[in-house]
Parts: sequence; structure tokens; C-alpha cells
Amino acid sequence: MKGRRSTSGLPRGGGGATPGRRNPLGATTGRRSRVRSWPAAGSRVTAAAKERAEQAALREGVRYRRWFVMLVGAIVAVSAVVVLLGTVGLFQETRARPLTPDEQNRYKQEEIARRWQAWPASGVFPDEVKYIGLDQAQQYARRVGIAPETECGKAVDSAVAGVLNEHGCVTVLRATYVDQTSTFVITVGVAVLKDEQSRVSATEQLGQDDRVGVLPVSFPGTVTERFGVEQRQRTGWVGAGPYIVFSTAGYADGRTRAAIPPEEILHSELWPAAKSVGNQIAYFLADPPKVPPCTQGNVC
Repeated sequence: MKGRRSTSGLPRGGGGATPGRRNPLGATTGRRSRVRSWPAAGSRVTAAAKERAEQAALREGVRYRRWFVMLVGAIVAVSAVVVLLGTVGLFQETRARPLTPDEQNRYKQEEIARRWQAWPASGVFPDEVKYIGLDQAQQYARRVGIAPETECGKAVDSAVAGVLNEHGCVTVLRATYVDQTSTFVITVGVAVLKDEQSRVSATEQLGQDDRVGVLPVSFPGTVTERFGVEQRQRTGWVGAGPYIVFSTAGYADGRTRAAIPPEEILHSELWPAAKSVGNQIAYFLADPPKVPPCTQGNVC
């Protein structure tokens, strides 16, 4: 019917609604087109390339990390093997075991070579030294005094000093004894060479001249005070380990060598006594020590 309103509350199909006017439901009655903004094609390519680069870098990092872990593992393994081998070697070296023949011989040589320093003076030159007297009777020579340690060239005659110095003489130790009757005076000198081989080489060059050898040592106020170079009747030496043990003897009354007929000195008890005393001291110095059976004592 003409002039009748629509009961639906909506505008008629042909009616013109004002653009932008809100209806009762809150929606605009006019229609506007909404266009979504898409990224450009170049941006999508760049993002994809960046993502691929990141993935490649990640894979490369993982690969390097694997190599690093393998390298560290190898180093640790090698170090462990080295430590293990070192420990085994140390155990083998330090554990007690029997000494070899070469080690036993070296032990003896080293022990003998340090005696002149390790022993006290009374160990090198005992208070009394036994010797064989007339009728093979055992007698004792008594030590009167010990001289200070002396340079090799100042303790022997010059002809002997040259040989000793040539072969590495270290020092000379001297002491003076008297026989049991205080008739004979005997000076014993121990020349210390650097080793046994040097001593052997030196003794090969020493002559058998009984007029030269160790210089005598006298001690004022004793029976030895008149014993000097001119009073030496005979001299001699004997080798023992790295030592050359010299002996020289004379009479306590001061008689010179020139005053004694040669045949008398040959048949005198003086030189056998002096030689015996020197040999005894050489024996003390070079007596082979007892060698422990094992590297760490008596138990292997």
C-alpha cells in the first residue's frame, strides 16, 4: 500500500542510503574495497637466500664442531696412552730388581772412588797399620800425624808431578807413621786420580826409580822431625782403584841416603815395613764393598 513502511527495519532495495552512515548494528552501510598488501617478489627471494645461507652456515658449524670434538678426543686419547706408558716405564725403572753385572761393577767403582772424601781422615790413614817384621812377626806401625790436603804438584817430586797432572790428578793426601820400635819413619801419600782408567794410564808412565816419589812429611816435636827429602832411603808406589799409593821411608835418627851403603838398605827391614804399610792402606781404600743384590736394597 502506498506510504506504508517496511516492517523489516531495513532500507528498501531501491532506496539510496547515505554513504558512511552507520546502521543500528554498527556497520557502515557503504561498501569499501579492502586490498591486502603482499611483499614484493624480490623481497621473498632475498629472504629465502638468507634462510638458505643460515642453514648452510649452521650445517658447516655442526661439521666443524664434529671435527673439533674428534680432534680433542684424539688428543686426550694420545695423552692418556703417553701417561700410561710413562707410568709403566717409571714403575719398571723404580721397582726393585736384581742388579746387572755392569751395575754391580759400577756400584763398586763409585763406592771406592768417593772414599777419600766420604771417609774421615782416620779412615784413609788408620791409627795403626799392621805389617810383617823380622821372622815374619806381625807388628804395628803407629800414625804420628796427617798432613793437610795438598796439590798434586806440591806433594811429589817434579818428575812424578808431571805424570800425575797429565792424567788428571785431583789431590794428594799424606800421613806419616813410625814402626813399632820408632826406628823407621814412613810417609804414605795417596794420589787421587779422576777415575781408575786415568790411574792405569798414569802408572804405565811412572818409572821404577826409588829415589823419586812422594815428598816426606815430618812433625816437629815428634820422632819424625828429622825426616826430610835427603833422609829418604827408598820410595815406591802401588795402584788401587783410582788411587796411586806412594810410600817413602827413612831412619828416625836423620841418616841420609848417601850415608847408608846400598847393600845395607837392601837387607834392612826398613823398606819391607814401609812397603807393607803402603800396601795395607791401598788395600783399605780399594777393598771391594758389599754390593746390594737389588736396586732398592736387599729385597727385590
